[in-house]
This record gives sequence, C-alpha cells and structure tokens, in this order.
Amino acid sequence: MTDSHRSIDEVRRAKADAWRAAGHLAFGNDPGELHPIATVSAAHKDHDVATLDRDHAGTEYRVAGRLIAMRDTGKLVFAKLRDGGGEIQLFLSAKELGATFGLLKELDMGDIVMAVGRPMRTRAGELSIMVRSLRPLSKSYRPIPSEWYGLGEVETRYRQRYADMIANHPDVGDVFRARAIIIRALRAWFDERDFIEVETPTLQTMRGGANAKPFNTHHNALDMDLYLRVAPELYLKRLIVGGMDRVYEIGRVWRNEGISTRHNPEFTILEFYQAYATYEVLMGETEELVSHADAKLLARYPKYADGRTYSLARPWKRVRMIDAITDALEKRAPALAAQWAKGEGLRAWEATRAVFMAAEGLQKDHREYLRKCSAPGELVYALYELFAEHHLVEDYRTADGSQSVPVFVTDYPFDVSPLARKKDADKQAAQYGENYPVTFTDRFELFVEGRELANAFSELNDPDDQAERFRAQLVNREKGDDEAMDFDADYIRALSYGMPPTAGFGLGVDRLVMLLTGQKSIRDVVLFPLLRPET
Repeated sequence: MTDSHRSIDEVRRAKADAWRAAGHLAFGNDPGELHPIATVSAAHKDHDVATLDRDHAGTEYRVAGRLIAMRDTGKLVFAKLRDGGGEIQLFLSAKELGATFGLLKELDMGDIVMAVGRPMRTRAGELSIMVRSLRPLSKSYRPIPSEWYGLGEVETRYRQRYADMIANHPDVGDVFRARAIIIRALRAWFDERDFIEVETPTLQTMRGGANAKPFNTHHNALDMDLYLRVAPELYLKRLIVGGMDRVYEIGRVWRNEGISTRHNPEFTILEFYQAYATYEVLMGETEELVSHADAKLLARYPKYADGRTYSLARPWKRVRMIDAITDALEKRAPALAAQWAKGEGLRAWEATRAVFMAAEGLQKDHREYLRKCSAPGELVYALYELFAEHHLVEDYRTADGSQSVPVFVTDYPFDVSPLARKKDADKQAAQYGENYPVTFTDRFELFVEGRELANAFSELNDPDDQAERFRAQLVNREKGDDEAMDFDADYIRALSYGMPPTAGFGLGVDRLVMLLTGQKSIRDVVLFPLLRPET
C-alpha cells in the first residue's frame, strides 16, 4: 500500500520502525549534556563566516529539540530545530553524515532529534550547525500544527495548550515566561521587605475571607464536608495575631461562579497583611509593587510596553466612591446628578432609589439590582457599579488625555465590606460631615484600564464588631445570599487575643499578567483553563 493510501499515523509509525531497524529507539533517552540553542546563538551572533572558520573550527555543540521545518535539496538538507529557548538551522550533508544521511527521509516535522556539529554560516549568512552526528530521540505520530497552517480556533488552543505553544511560538510561550517573571518579581518585592511567605489551607471547614460561592467536597476518612477556599484571608490574619507582623501568600483559590474573559473558576491570588499599617500606606506600596513587577517584565520583554493605552506613571489617582459617582453623573446624566447632589438624597435614600430606578435607558436587571438595595450604603455601591465603574477609563486620564491612569477607588460603604474597618467616627465626620447617613470603611479597590486588580483595607480587629458582622452574614444567607460567609468562631477567638492595627491586600495575579502583557482573556494567561469535556 502506497503512502497516499495510508493514514498519517500509519506512515509515521512505519518511519518509527525504520528508526528501530537502524538501531535507534523510537522514544529514546539520555541524549547527554546539551547546549541550549539560545546560548549557541548568543555566542556567535557577531561572528561572520571567516571568523567561524578560523577561530571556531574546533568548537562543537550538542543541541536537541523539535524539527519545525525541513528543506531537501538532494545532497543537502536544511532543517530548523527548536528547543525551549530558541531556534537554529541544521546544515545536513551526505558528506558529513555518511550512511546516517539516508535516515533523514524517515524524519518528519515534529520529531525530536539531537544533533552534534560545529557552528557555521550559510551563503545566505544564517548561523547554522554543520551536523556530523544526528540521532532521533522521539517520534511525532501527529503532524505539528504548522502543517495545518497554524492553530487558530480558540477553544482548541486552550484545550490543547501543547499544540498551541508549538503552532503559535513564540508568542504563547512568551506570555507564560512573562507570567513567571512577574510572579518572581512580586515575591522578590516582599522578600526584600521582610515579609514571610506562608501557606494556608486550601481545604477549609467553612466559607470565609470573601463573599463568593465555594466549591464543595468531602473528606472520606474524617467523614466531613469541606470547601475549596475562596480566599486565604482569615488564616493569614490569624498569623498576624500570632506575631508574624508581615505575611504574604501566592496561591490558588476557587470560586464557583460564572466564566468570562476576566473570571476563571480557579485562579491565582496574592494576599499580604502588614501590622501597624493602614490602607493609605498600602496604596503607596501597591504603586511600588506593580511598578516593580512591570519593570522586571519590560527588562526581559520590552515588546509588552508597545501600544499600551494606560500609563503606570506615579502617583496614581485616588478618588472616593461617592466622588466617582458624582463625576460620572455630572458628565452623563445631569438630571440624576442634581438628584444625587441635593444633599438629602441618601437620607431619603428609598426615594432616591426610586428616581434612579425610573431613569431612562436603565436595563431591567439593573432596576432589579437597585430594588434589592436594603440600606443607603448598598445604594451607594449599586450606583457606583451602574454609573461610574465602567467609565473609570474615560474619566481619569493623563494630562494630555492619551492614556488612562490607575485609579484607587476608596471609602467603600460598610454595608458591602464585611471584613473592613469602619472609619473612625472623627475621621468620618471630618471627611463627610456630621450625621452623614452612610458609614464608610477604610477600603480601596485598584482599577487599571477598567480592570479591577486589587482590593485592600484597614483590617477590622475588634472581635465583637467582627462577630456582629458574621451574624449579619448569616442573616443574608437566610435571605438567599449563597455567597455569604459562615460564622468563624475560631477566628473570633483569635481576634480576642488581640490583633494589632493591620492593613490587608489581595491582588488577582492572572489579571495583573493580562494587563502587563496585553492579553484580552484570562484564559490566555492560564495554561490549562477549565473547559467543558470534549464530545
């Protein structure tokens, strides 16, 4: 049967048999000590033909990788070899290889091979390896994606990340190398400031640390139901109580919620807690942290600075939530801005809610969102989400208007901040006036280019206040809120030993990588995102 009547798999398996007949394993081992292709290329990038022939005739390299291109001219074969760090051309001749030259017809693109030879340049000036010894290492039974003219279908790319990295090299691989650089930079920033990296449980007996719906599981030996953690927060603050004044953790968390370009059911979070600090201190540290990670990234991959529509130049914008609402309404809904500015709007908050619910152009689900607000603080947060948050990119820009700027949205209402410290009464009065109808907290969220990246606040350290808030969460659960937290009695006990004034911070690492590398979807920065099973 001719090759044209056999499947690709059959043809390639027959070639693997030819390898075996020639004394090679189809799936070999122990290639010996290798030279990275990037190292070879860097060593000779400035050497011309004469220099290589004169000074490096005795230099020999052992390289290995995947064949990604082959061109046969008869007595010469030119092949392109790729390893994890680069690509180089192989110059293969019958004169140098002898009997092994005949084995080249049994090679396919995608095969893994090892080549030994000296550096040279072709007539076209391309740095190459003149191969004197070639050894096949691993047979590829499937054509590599470049033979299908690339791999562009999005779900296939995510499902077969290995094929995506082959077909879309180096762009895909660079994103994940960039991710590693960013995470190393984050760790280095904390380590240099005497923070201790810790690990806290990912299997937890109750829901806590964030308002989110958890994944449930069961431990057979202990016969107990458990949750995959939605946040490490409450355990990290236990360590603050225990005397670790600066702690951080970079790890996975799980939230049983929707999937979008910014949400994956499992993701990587950075949380840190710092005793004797406030949320104002953390805003400055956040600027330093993100700028440090970006500098480390651009030192290796300057291409990621190209075409940025945002600026990380410091200082970043700081705006109170109620002021963000005012700014947005004045620009886009002056009639509603007048209602908001009456001063009594939040004192008669239900009437104000009715005015906004009747606003022209409001979607049905947005009206329902407003209808469910049961306190003036909840109304403030709802108005912020509906009228201001989506316009931060437009409303806060560089002086010349060419780029958006990072925005710290500060002072979240107490009603939507179950773990944040309330503003001290004197500060609340000084900043908002006496008898203001909403209690605010020392909390901020960071937005860059419209993406929420971080959430932080001065921590609540009063055990009685915290217990009351946990009880309020249970009431919310009874009302149908499946994201409400449990009452964590042990955490209350920990606070009862005394926790120093503390500030805490959480950052979505995946979103930071998306931002700094210019990726549109979280699935582009997660190696193996969750997908429905193949049918």
